[in-house]
Amino acid sequence: MTDKSPVLMWFRRDLRLGDHPALTAACESGRPVIPIFFYDEVVQGQGAAPRFRLELGLEALSESLARKGSRLILRRGDALACLRDLIEETGAGAVYWSRLYDPASKDRDTKVKAALKEDGIDARSFSGHLLFEPWEVETKTGGFYKVYTPMWRAVKDAEIAEALPSPQRISAPQSWPASDALSDWSMARDMQRGAEIVRGHCTVGESAAASRLGSFIAHGIADYADARNLPATNGTSNLSENLTYGEISPRTCWHAGMRAREEGKSGAETWLKELVWREFAYHLVHHTPRIVETNWREEWDAFPWNTDERVKEVKAWKQGRTGIPFVDAAMREMYVTGRMHNRARMIVASYLTKHLLCHWRIGLDWFEEHLIDWDPASNALGWQWSAGSGPDATPYFRVFNPITQLDKFDKSRDYISSWIAEGYSDPSQAALDYFEAIPKQWSMSASDPYPDPIVAVDEGRRRALNAYENRDF
Repeated sequence: MTDKSPVLMWFRRDLRLGDHPALTAACESGRPVIPIFFYDEVVQGQGAAPRFRLELGLEALSESLARKGSRLILRRGDALACLRDLIEETGAGAVYWSRLYDPASKDRDTKVKAALKEDGIDARSFSGHLLFEPWEVETKTGGFYKVYTPMWRAVKDAEIAEALPSPQRISAPQSWPASDALSDWSMARDMQRGAEIVRGHCTVGESAAASRLGSFIAHGIADYADARNLPATNGTSNLSENLTYGEISPRTCWHAGMRAREEGKSGAETWLKELVWREFAYHLVHHTPRIVETNWREEWDAFPWNTDERVKEVKAWKQGRTGIPFVDAAMREMYVTGRMHNRARMIVASYLTKHLLCHWRIGLDWFEEHLIDWDPASNALGWQWSAGSGPDATPYFRVFNPITQLDKFDKSRDYISSWIAEGYSDPSQAALDYFEAIPKQWSMSASDPYPDPIVAVDEGRRRALNAYENRDF
């Protein structure tokens, strides 16, 4: 190998060219760069909606690379085996990638780096998925943050480097290795007939993400502090979809938010806090990886949550047929769009874990299967926060009332009428789309009567509080 041997640029959740430290370093090496992506064990282990959306993101990345005279090489299989095959085929002397922090990715990447270095390959990982590396942010006593607000105070005035520009040129190798065809992977297969419905609600790729950010900064961020709580209003940035696949960098978002704050746009700081909440989630996943699988507060292991997904209450919750309009509208929004408003996420999570006394893992797994903006850290923190079993959690005795929440945040019931068809003489197209997206075996129709509550709000609250009072911890 020579210093002109190719660099394999391993893309994962960083499907962009701009503000990409690993790609920038590869291009600045003066060596040919071979962009690669693997449909490996980590990707295959994700839910149906994330894999479906990832396929769309890979299509967009391939087009961006082609405009630079480059291409994306696709391989399916074990990551280390694929890398070794490509190194042998291309004579590559280096592999670069952006760091990930969830346990599955860290375990894979640690093994890959050690093995490649043993092989004499220059294996390097770079920042880019977060504003701060989780080990760089510490409390005054040297530990990690377990509560969000002190972490926000610690980082809100930190110096964050400006975003890197897209490479002007990506040097191509003399010959390209063979690539799988993306269509052969059938990444959308498990979405079944819902794929076409959800596809219409996706905003895919680096250019679209930049436009989405620009529109939000120009028209939405000033009112964000209040509008973000109104589920019938397009009051959020909607960038979670793009951040999770790295189609835009958090650093780009941060500086846009900071400029908006300096311009006096009142909602900017609230939005910046949400970016740091994402950082907090990854901070916790890095330091306490158990959060993605088990109760962060171990005393909750003794709580008698229902873990049987076959019970009728869980089925009704999954199908958006609980008889609680706010819950049902939110679950249907997720099935049609692949997303769910953040206020609604809190309501459906509280209802499942408190009114129905079901384990948060049931909800965590269902969200992973159906959200196009699924993020391993944010999903885990969100569910444990709602259930009361996590760090910086809502108090376990706080039980969101989905009726009073609706009165507060959707007084006109616009959100409900947008997503529920039963009982309406002229239901919205989105509400009707739900019946086109769901599995046929659910045997549901817009002409069905709307169900009575499976658990009344007051009854569920009493049952939850009684269970908390009699807990063994």
